[in-house]
Amino acid sequence: MESESKKCKDCVASRWIFAVLGCVGFMIVYGLKVNLSVAIIAMVNHTAVLSANEESGDHHAVVATNDSENACGVEEHEENLDDGPFAWDENVQGVVLASYFYGYILTQVGGGWVAENMSAKHVFGGGALLNILGALLTPVAAKGSYIVVIALRILMGIGGGVTLPAMHVLIAKWAPPSERSKIASTVYAGMTLGTLVTMPFSGLLAATINWESIFYVQGALSILWYVLWLFFVYDSPSQHPRISRSERQMIESSIGGGSPDAPKMKIPWKSVWTSMPVFAIIVAHTCSNWGWYMLLVKLPTYMRYILKFDIKSNAGLSAVPFLCMWVFTMLFASLLDFLLSKNIITTTVARKLATSVASVPPAICLVLVTYVGCNTELAVVLLTLGTMFIGGMYSGFLANHIDIAPPFAGTLMGISNTFATLPGIAVPSIVGAITHNNQTVEAWRLIFYITLGIFLFEFIFYVIFASGELQEWAKPKSEERNAGEHRLLEKNESNKA
Repeated sequence: MESESKKCKDCVASRWIFAVLGCVGFMIVYGLKVNLSVAIIAMVNHTAVLSANEESGDHHAVVATNDSENACGVEEHEENLDDGPFAWDENVQGVVLASYFYGYILTQVGGGWVAENMSAKHVFGGGALLNILGALLTPVAAKGSYIVVIALRILMGIGGGVTLPAMHVLIAKWAPPSERSKIASTVYAGMTLGTLVTMPFSGLLAATINWESIFYVQGALSILWYVLWLFFVYDSPSQHPRISRSERQMIESSIGGGSPDAPKMKIPWKSVWTSMPVFAIIVAHTCSNWGWYMLLVKLPTYMRYILKFDIKSNAGLSAVPFLCMWVFTMLFASLLDFLLSKNIITTTVARKLATSVASVPPAICLVLVTYVGCNTELAVVLLTLGTMFIGGMYSGFLANHIDIAPPFAGTLMGISNTFATLPGIAVPSIVGAITHNNQTVEAWRLIFYITLGIFLFEFIFYVIFASGELQEWAKPKSEERNAGEHRLLEKNESNKA
């Protein structure tokens, strides 16, 4: 019986159980973040909103959506969309969708610090749990007032804000350098998979049951993950009661000074805020998130009002780009790992190449999509390609924090993601303001040209200032390094004994 237990521990690596559950955790966090983007189409009373626009004297703007250049079969599809109970205009919808990020921006740096110094496992799990409970309460909140929904989404954002910094801390403790790219790509692919699964699933639930079921069904299913997370994931290999001795020794010896038994280093704040590689990550993260949230939050709206897909088709087609993004993310990460293992490229080149792929091609595709007229097939192809290439960010700037400063990966992620949350607040509100009573190709063309400029700035700044090398200020002092290595050696010797 004992040998069978040992064989089981050796065949199922604890670090990969962590990676898979981390991936599912991000699927849940991101899925519950974006499901409102699909649900809101079924929640809004479009007839009442159009009537209110006409009564307010904005008849010209309303008629503009029926212009031959701006509508693709609007009369044919308009009748197929059932009205929801809420007369929320574009501005209200923009604020509701943006409110998640009001809370999200508050907990980034603090979440990273708590995860580094306390329990990253419980920081991530608690943040996800808050999102799960918020999703279950959303239908009740919506029936009260959109103000209540905004308050609830802010609380969900507070929980979601700690997840990315906490996961960076866990990856730094669990991923050997030789597997870091693969484990990180596996975990963070959950962000894409969450969108991929949630969008069609939400559309199906809304079309076959009702909009409330989106939140109840997805929230209930997510609780199961939380139980598994509590039971199978631990903050470090040294705390895991069921990890095999060989796996634990392999991880701790390869990470070295980065092991949980190494002495804690104080954050050199002056060096952090005067480091151009840090600012390169901040700029790339912020600019990339503009385009990412543009697609994540507003793609269903564009496909509904400009391409004129009904909610079921909208949800399904909105998920296609994220399926391609997930596949591209995994293949591209494997390619970069191969090139790095053969010393064909350096870490710096890998990060710059990946970030370039995640910025220039998407910018071009988004602008081109507004020039294809009613060729919906070509529009979907361009949107798919644009979204797919953004997947390069997982092997680019999003992995860069661990390269330049492993001991402070959580804090650095918290800093960059604080700035990167600003587009999440700005995109729904700005898009809502530009398209208010003006759901036209011209309005969206302006939006995508703005995105083009932001993506190009990201590309230029990151290529000039980014680095994949460990920074001097992130290296342990010699005495701290020697103490950590001595402590790790003693632990390994005791384990052998």
